[in-house]
Amino acid sequence: MALPPILLAATVPILVWSGWSPNDRGDWLLENALVAIALPLFVAGYRRLRFSTLSYLMLFVFFCLHEVGAHYTYSRVPYPQWLEWMPDLAWTGAGESRNHYDRVVHFAYGFFVMPAVFELFASRAALQGLWRWIVPVTFVMAHSMVYELVEWGAALVFGGDLGLTYLGTQGDEWDAQKDMLLATLGSVAMTCLLAAARWRGLRAAVADTWSQR
Repeated sequence: MALPPILLAATVPILVWSGWSPNDRGDWLLENALVAIALPLFVAGYRRLRFSTLSYLMLFVFFCLHEVGAHYTYSRVPYPQWLEWMPDLAWTGAGESRNHYDRVVHFAYGFFVMPAVFELFASRAALQGLWRWIVPVTFVMAHSMVYELVEWGAALVFGGDLGLTYLGTQGDEWDAQKDMLLATLGSVAMTCLLAAARWRGLRAAVADTWSQR
């Protein structure tokens, strides 16, 4: 059986867990509004545009990270307690006033969506030269900016504690800029890995060609 249908089926229990007594029901609904849009689009477009197994797997990993944040609310994810058995990771946030889980997920967004973004452009808007590397990164940067605008708009519309919880700045006036930077760094990191893998593949192909002469 192909992996994508298995991953799609696995989203159901994860959503059930995430939605079972979340810390803030209103925030959970807001956090999953985009999921409610994205999942049907992936299903509807599966026959017209299929991504690689790697892309689907990475998107699923990001989905899991997001649902953890949605369940606890991003500012309350108890990851320091989960890592107490690793004393060398004391820097992860134990004892600090700010919860950095949202920072991790913003970086993860840039990192884990990049394979699918490259495949999307290769299929729908093939690029040449350096543009094939630059445009996907700027595409993710633009998505990150749009998401920050959506957060801001939701905070204005709903206001109160719900708006502040969804916005998740935790008192940091530069929160949006830092989130966009981390998404950019994540996308650049994955781009470098993909470029290195492609370069190694080209070198292996050239070496194989010369060995046959």
